[in-house]
Amino acid sequence: MNILMMTNTFTPHVGGVARSVSFFTHELRAMGHRVVVVAPEFEDMPEQEEDVIRVPAIQNFNGSDFSVIIPVPGYLEAKLEEDFQPDVVHSHHPFLLGSTALRVASQYQIPLVFTHHTMYEQYTHYVPGDSQRMKVFAVKQATGYCNLCDAVVAPSESVAAILRERGVTVPIQSIPTGVYIEEFQRGDGLRLRRQFGLAPEDRVIGHLGRLAPEKNLPFLARAVSQYLATTDRGHFLVVGGGPSVDEIQAIFDDAGLGDRLHLTGSLSGQDLVDAYHAMDVFAFASKSETQGMVLVEALAAGVPVVALDANGAREVVRDGCNGRLLPHEEEAPFAAALADVVDQLERDPEPLRRGALATAREFAMPRCAERLQALYLQVQRISEFHHMADHSIWRAALEELKAEWDILANLTEAAVAALEEEVEPEEDAGAST
Repeated sequence: MNILMMTNTFTPHVGGVARSVSFFTHELRAMGHRVVVVAPEFEDMPEQEEDVIRVPAIQNFNGSDFSVIIPVPGYLEAKLEEDFQPDVVHSHHPFLLGSTALRVASQYQIPLVFTHHTMYEQYTHYVPGDSQRMKVFAVKQATGYCNLCDAVVAPSESVAAILRERGVTVPIQSIPTGVYIEEFQRGDGLRLRRQFGLAPEDRVIGHLGRLAPEKNLPFLARAVSQYLATTDRGHFLVVGGGPSVDEIQAIFDDAGLGDRLHLTGSLSGQDLVDAYHAMDVFAFASKSETQGMVLVEALAAGVPVVALDANGAREVVRDGCNGRLLPHEEEAPFAAALADVVDQLERDPEPLRRGALATAREFAMPRCAERLQALYLQVQRISEFHHMADHSIWRAALEELKAEWDILANLTEAAVAALEEEVEPEEDAGAST
């Protein structure tokens, strides 16, 4: 099967979508499929890439680490090899290259699959003019895009339920991005502890991911600092980079615990695996996730997790089995849960670690890729049946025209919904109290 992956983020960008595309591409190729990835240019991207088409893009959009493509008519068609006729298009965003994916699927009259990786309304702060209306627009636009596809992949059952509530009517399959479990089971945590001045007997709370506003990091930093205030042996190891670094540092400095915060920056390869093994407990407070990839990685390293009950986390964390899942966003209970897990590990670490590894195995990458392959075959069979009656040039032209109309109509409907959203007026900043 020839698969065309279209994504707005890809290596060397660090993030869940880029990793998902990379992992599934690797597995699908190992299964014998040819996969071509279409992605924007990024700074420091590899000079040589197998079956990757890079689209010109603006770097560091609006101060972020994202790239935004520059529309170049006919660019993709000129880059696609003549011998590559896609059987299915897999879009990973509902905008930018997502619109191009819809056009390509219509042009070739092949099915379009879309993975709803992101709760887009949680990321509107990256867009100029962020507001409640912008959030409504993001939800409506993504929902409308889903209904223009042949099938939608939800990374978790929580997200699948939300999409159905929002009005997605096309088939939805829950397929998480898997993890290469064996890669995370062999790590040298002591080596990384030595590197950051942490002793073997220290109790290390860890976190890994993009350090950005949508990750609820101020809450996490305050909750972890509350726990650390109760013990002289506690430390917070934070792996990753992003705009929230200074805020995390300020919270720990204000608590008088700046010397027990260890910011490693972004890590990869064996260094990243060693970081997981340097942790005793993995702490996670994001409520904007669609799945918990870093949670599965931590569990694969045998590290129990303390997290808020939110999308993605609730499919991974089993309270009392592989960590703690907290129903409310409250700092004191979160800190107490960290202490509780540390106490359990000191009494007998094996039950939590066995639970962690058992959960991680459910998310093995080959198993997830097989489920995606089955979905491709299913939508391909349905698409072939629908197009069997008419493969004429006239039908192809109508399909392309319909795609353009659908894109415009979806944007218009989302814009109208946003404009109709009732937004309470802001209080007069100069009013007396």
